[in-house]
Amino acid sequence: MQPKISLKWSALTVSIMLIVFFAIIVFYLIIFLPGHIYNYSAKSTSYIPGIPVRLEIPKINVNAVIIPVGVNENGTMEAPGGPKDVGWFSLGSRPGENGSAVVDGHYGSWKTGEGSVFDDLNKLRKGDKIYVEDEKGAIVAFIVRKILTYDPNEDTFSIFNSSDGKAHLNLITCEGDWNAAQKTYSNRLVIFTDKE
Repeated sequence: MQPKISLKWSALTVSIMLIVFFAIIVFYLIIFLPGHIYNYSAKSTSYIPGIPVRLEIPKINVNAVIIPVGVNENGTMEAPGGPKDVGWFSLGSRPGENGSAVVDGHYGSWKTGEGSVFDDLNKLRKGDKIYVEDEKGAIVAFIVRKILTYDPNEDTFSIFNSSDGKAHLNLITCEGDWNAAQKTYSNRLVIFTDKE
């Protein structure tokens, strides 16, 4: 009979150990895991978008390569070299990052007769969507909020800056009448958008 008693005690001991083991696991899941989930979520919200590489505007059939640009000697934003690419102001925010990211592109016909990437930008309306793809393959969507026209000498602070803590993408191009002497157009068209 002694072996049977030992077997019962052994089974009871194993059962108690299993109960304690599972109790520790449950305790860990309840107490510690939510904190780890919270920390992971906090880290994911601070994700920084990659360098933008492509701009898509389905409504006006734009699918353009994005080139990083800076400023000219006179302090104005550089424009991309060719008619079909767009320039991203690399000294400012990245598209999808809090702040105002700015992209410019040409308007009008070139000497070759070729049109420019933003010839139809004036056809956009409030609610239209714009997409930016970054070097990591992530795509951020933006929705047109408002459309304004500026004089070339007008203060453009609001185009490059925002203080609402949200992500914006602003598109700039020329419009109006061509000034042959100054080699520029009479106005600047700006499309203001908000991250979806």
